[in-house]
Parts: sequence; C-alpha cells; structure tokens
Amino acid sequence: MPVVRGVTASAPAFTQTGSHPVDSGSAATLSEQFAQRLAQQIRQRLLAPGARLPSVRQAAQHHGVSTSTVVAAYDLLQARGLVLALPQRGFFVREPAAEARSASAGGLGIAALPPRPPQAPVDATALIRSMFQVQGSKPSPGMGTLPESWLDAAPLQRALRQVCSRSSQTNDWLRYGEPAGDTRLRQALSRRLAELGIAAAPEQFVTTTGATHALDLVCRTLLQPGDAVLVDDPGWATEFARLSRQGMRLLPVPRGEHGPDLAVMQALLEQTPQQHRPRVYVTVSVLHNPTGASLSPAAAHQVLRLAEAHDLTIVEDDTYAWLAPPHATRLAQLDGLKRTVYVSGFSKILTPQWRVGYLAAAPELAQRLIDTKLLTTLTTPAPLEQAVALCLEQGQLRRHAERVTTRLASARARTVRLARDAGCTFVTPPAGLFGWVDVGTDTEALARALLTEGWLTAPGALFHATRRPGTLMRVNFATAQEARFWQRLVELRQG
Repeated sequence: MPVVRGVTASAPAFTQTGSHPVDSGSAATLSEQFAQRLAQQIRQRLLAPGARLPSVRQAAQHHGVSTSTVVAAYDLLQARGLVLALPQRGFFVREPAAEARSASAGGLGIAALPPRPPQAPVDATALIRSMFQVQGSKPSPGMGTLPESWLDAAPLQRALRQVCSRSSQTNDWLRYGEPAGDTRLRQALSRRLAELGIAAAPEQFVTTTGATHALDLVCRTLLQPGDAVLVDDPGWATEFARLSRQGMRLLPVPRGEHGPDLAVMQALLEQTPQQHRPRVYVTVSVLHNPTGASLSPAAAHQVLRLAEAHDLTIVEDDTYAWLAPPHATRLAQLDGLKRTVYVSGFSKILTPQWRVGYLAAAPELAQRLIDTKLLTTLTTPAPLEQAVALCLEQGQLRRHAERVTTRLASARARTVRLARDAGCTFVTPPAGLFGWVDVGTDTEALARALLTEGWLTAPGALFHATRRPGTLMRVNFATAQEARFWQRLVELRQG
C-alpha cells in the first residue's frame, strides 16, 4: 500500500488549516490541542463520518510528538463520542448524531447507545466544506473556480447600478419576479445560444440559482426515487451525491477522451430490466469535469442514437461554456433540444456569489420545469438577472471571457510543465480549467497530508460514482502554478 510520509491510503493524516499541529505556548496540553483540532474538523465535516484516523504510531511520527500524546487525544475524542475505536482496525469518525446521543446519555448517567458501523466518507460535502475554509495564503489546486484575482467586479457593479437606477422609478422590485425568469435575460440567452448553434426561443428558458439548481429542477421533474440515472465516471461528486440523496440509482458510464464508453452505455440501456432502465443521462459534453475532455462529433451522434432508441433524456451540463471554443460539439446543438436539456450558468466566469444559472428545454418540458421551480424556490432574483443581461448585451462578458481564456492558456502551459517535471502524467490532453493527472501515489492519503500544510487538493476518488482509491488527481490549472506545490508533492510521494 502506498505510503505518504507515514500515512497509508486507508489512514489519512490529520488535517487543519494552519501548518503547525500544536502550539507550545498554549495553556492546553498537547493531547487537548490534538483533540480540539480534530473535533473542529469532524464538526465541520472536513473529516467525514466513517473516515479512519491515522494509527497512533503514524500520527506521532507525522507530528513529532509521543505516542502517549496521541493516545490521550484519541481517548478524549472517544469520550466525547466523536470517534469510535474498533479492535484490530483503528479509530473511525462517528456519525454526527452519535455525539448528541453520547452527550445526552452521559448527562443522564447512562451508557451511550451503541454506534452504527463506520460509513463511507461523504467525499463531496467534505471537499465543498473544505473549499469554504480559509486555507491561508497558499493557492488551492483542488478548487473548482477561477481565482478571485482573475474575475472583474467592475462591469458587474456598473450593470447592477444601472439596473437599480432604472428600477427606482418603478415598483418592479416590490413583487415576485416572472416564474420563468427575467424576460430580458431570457432574450439575451436565446441570442447567446444561437452563437453556439443551439436554437432556443426565450420561452424555452428557465432561470435558476446556479447550474446546480437547474440540474436539480430537471431531476425533480423527470425522476422519482428508485429511478436509474446514467452518469459519467469519472464525473462531478456533487452531482453523484445529490442524485443519491434523492434516492436515484447511479449507473456509471466510463468517460474517456472522446466521450462515454458507448458499448457500456448501450449494454446498460439494453440489458437492464425494462422497469429499471435509466430514464436520464447526466453528462458534460464540453470541458468535462474532471478530465477536461470534450465530446467528439462521432460520439455525440452515437449517444443521440441511443437516446432515441431507448427514450432517454439527456441533461447536458455546460457549466464551463465560457472557457470553451464556441465550435465545440454540444448534444443540444445536434439534437435541437428534442431529447436534450441544456444547463449552464455564470458563476464560473463572473462570480460564484451571483448564483445565476439557466436551462433550455423543449417548450412543453420547459413549462413543467417552471412548475417545479415555483414549488421549490418560487422565483429567482430579477435584479441580478437583469444585470447579467446587461453584461451580455453590451459585450462585457464576452470580452472578459476572452481575457480569462487567454490567461488560462498561459497558466495551463505552466502547470502542465511543472506537473510533468514532477513525474506526473495527464490521462487526457490538458484543456480548459482542469487537468486529470496521475501522480503515482494514493491521492487520498496525499490530499490529507497536503491539507495539513494548507494545500487543498481534489483526489481522484471524489470523482467516481463508486468509491475507488487510486493515483489520479484533478488539478485546477489556474491555482496549481506554484512550483513549491509540485516540489512538496514529490517529497511526500517519495516518503
């Protein structure tokens, strides 16, 4: 089993925001400091339920303390109901409810209820929560967005001031917005998609609070708990977790450089019993996350043929559309939105804070999606949508995207060079924002060790529908340009 600085693949190192595990000047003992840091990470779900803690020996070696210090810290965590000790197996993070049950039972002077067996870590939420934690001054190669310094707030501020100035003369903001979304934005979106070769009238658009909300609306409208869904594998962990929590059965389709494995996809459609056959395929055609690959025209044609033959709806997530060439092959372009629902948004190119997304679908389906939107969020914020419409109409967004893609190309070239110099290889040709990299060692263990030092990474196991440890890692080309990160990766890999 690969070892990273005394940490095995099954036992990750401690994680914390700072670079020092203990504070020699603190009034708390070393064991109490260890316990406090781990307790905080468990409550924040940076250490997810079911995660195995490092062995006593490994933790002591990694942090330069005695084994008795680690034993005492683990005993404190166990007493608080945060971890569970299993004979011959080690210490595991308990379910969140376990802490409350233990505290309640302890207060009554009775024994705590027996804990449930350790569960698989909730990797998607653990990664997302990590992204919201302050990681210090170091860039985060595992981030899913562009760096703040790359974004341009000025056009957004001007557009919003302009919208506010116009609206001050009316009472529009004192009532609910349009159920389908702001008319002006939907008209601008119709023109935008026409540039991509996708014909869609304004009436076919529904605005949402980000692309994730759009995906959620589609699944809530088309699926019921227990339904099967085809998904790319590797794919985005958030989508896997969201579908699973809604009770869907995931059917992974291996994703390669040119698209899905068509033989596997066909077998899943033909060999699954009729009552359990998948009804929806969720995919990313252009600049796929995490591989950066884009669908070839030949593969797109075959996917649409399978969808037609098996009454399959394709949900095409084009979140990174503004970072891709406009001529890239999109299923909605070839299909004319007959069996395809097109999903995108502006968080990745404008700002993550403005949750403005949208979907485009066949007219009848669009009306059903509006009904679902009304039942879940009523409407979406018209001022933000109108400001985005202005940025589209005046060409500010297009010019900003051009500057970003030029800068990203330079960052990608530098990151690729650093990765290859570090002995890493790219599984698919580098493109877009993300690279799918083989680093030559278990990336879950590597991620824990790097996070200890303030580097947030995205191990490959996060991107598989079925948990699968391995040596792959997704890197953000914009935030992985520092040579010291790759140097540290090499040092940890070598032990």
